[in-house]
Amino acid sequence: MTKTTRITWAAASARRLERQFLAKSARTGIPAADVPADVAAAMLGVHAQVLSAAELSVGLRTEDITRVDVRNALWPPASPTAPGTAPSLIKTHGPRGTVHLLPARDLPMWCAALPAIPDGSGSFPPGVRLTEDQAEQVVTAIGDALDGSFLTIDELGEEVVARTGPWAGDLVMPAFQTMWPRWRQVLHRAGHCGALSFGPNRGRKVTYTRPPHFTPLPPEEATRLLVRRYLRAYGPATPQHFARWLAAPPAWAKGLYEELAGAGEIEEVDFEGTPAWVAAGDTGFPAAPERDDLVRGVRLLPYFDAYLIAAQPRELLFPGAAYERALAGGQAGNFPVLLVDGVAAGVWHQLRRGRRTTVTVEPLGRLTARQERELAVRAERVGAVLEARAELVIGEVRVGAHA
Repeated sequence: MTKTTRITWAAASARRLERQFLAKSARTGIPAADVPADVAAAMLGVHAQVLSAAELSVGLRTEDITRVDVRNALWPPASPTAPGTAPSLIKTHGPRGTVHLLPARDLPMWCAALPAIPDGSGSFPPGVRLTEDQAEQVVTAIGDALDGSFLTIDELGEEVVARTGPWAGDLVMPAFQTMWPRWRQVLHRAGHCGALSFGPNRGRKVTYTRPPHFTPLPPEEATRLLVRRYLRAYGPATPQHFARWLAAPPAWAKGLYEELAGAGEIEEVDFEGTPAWVAAGDTGFPAAPERDDLVRGVRLLPYFDAYLIAAQPRELLFPGAAYERALAGGQAGNFPVLLVDGVAAGVWHQLRRGRRTTVTVEPLGRLTARQERELAVRAERVGAVLEARAELVIGEVRVGAHA
């Protein structure tokens, strides 16, 4: 009988932190436009519902990347020497249907794997929903309208109705004390299919465009690749962990793991006494990680950072008082988190005024003098990413959880 590899929480944390560029910064000395995409690939997407938080997620994993570098990776500025440069990052609908920054090179995987996830959400009422044929018409119309263009939601709606029919513009979807047109129910689907992504804001208005054209992978190949990529970034992990990360049906994830195990693409390990999985052959973990610099240290992670969302089990990442203070009803990401030696140990908040930002950190325990000095350096880096001068305040964070 083959002996099962045993993995401790400390060893898993050390490897995850290293692979997430949280133990050692992403490499420098390469073009700045390439670094954000490398970081986003390692994280398996950067949550970007709040763009400044996404900029911090990327920038805090590097030594010199700022929010301008992230935005230039998303929307490269035209110049005489680089006209029409393709973006290396795409802002679009990613895991859980939420807005993410995804590497452009990974779209063939994402835009085949995400549509293949069974939809467990409830359907719209019969008088509201689109037929499958109508949904396909709308997605095609969205992609055609956005090809080479940057349109606001109203401009895009006019194009969709003109390319499909008046039925697409029927105001039948209740939303925020108003009614949205029928076509908008497949906006996320258009993102998942590669027909839509976000452009730079036009004043206060969001714009949409189409990402560079690509050929999606076969859905089964893409889904299996996504599991292996997930396990490399966040393993060991169970099918339930994977389902939670994707907001996918647990039974579907369990069946997928069984298929991959049967094919020898993933292997079982013992993770803190529980069966879990890693990619086949990826069983190397740091030795004596509790004394390793990969784990030790102080780190600041912003709202919805991928590490906070994906690293499991959550009760070990958020031990003791951190489970109550740094989570919102058990949901990760709604508070920026102070990590101390690889686990949540407080919350923080930054408030910008002009060229200055106040970084208020609320530790849940006493910090050593060394940790306070390191925290000051981390706060300075927050300011640098946001192109502001940071002032560190250690005290109570009075701001509630992000909605």
